[in-house]
Amino acid sequence: MRKLRNEELGRKSIEEFKNAQKLSIIVVLDNVRSALNVGSVFRTSDAFLIESVFLCGITAYPPNPDIHKTALGGENTVSWKYFKDTLEALEELKELGFKIFAVEQTEGSISLPDFSIDKSQKYALIFGHEVDGVDQEVILKCDGSIEIPQWGSKHSLNISVSTGIVLWEIANKWRQ
Repeated sequence: MRKLRNEELGRKSIEEFKNAQKLSIIVVLDNVRSALNVGSVFRTSDAFLIESVFLCGITAYPPNPDIHKTALGGENTVSWKYFKDTLEALEELKELGFKIFAVEQTEGSISLPDFSIDKSQKYALIFGHEVDGVDQEVILKCDGSIEIPQWGSKHSLNISVSTGIVLWEIANKWRQ
């Protein structure tokens, strides 16, 4: 076994990425305080051909050296939009016909493995602040919530880890 070289990976150019068929998913970051986490979300969104990232409130946006440090150029491939307020973003998403889900521990949340994909539907997935999670006002405007099952004592994951887990699971279901 040998490690593959970069040229063997079939990576898309920026232009190829922009023209590629994306999953009908928009990632919404609700007041994420770390630009490094934002960069990781861009990189993960690029990996799974996510349509766009909406950056809300105190969430940093490009150009930003800390975003670039972890995005490794993902901020140049994945389209993004900034909103002063997450509720503004949700209004736009609802007008565009997106089903909106917070990734949060709530009453009645759907366990990620049980979350079903309707490929004819567009989805927005909201990830929240590193300490406070998704704002309660935002949760009230959602169609539902998705929870990542956890069995340890912490019952929380870093936002970039949560994004990776959720996008991988949903992208995998979408491509089946």
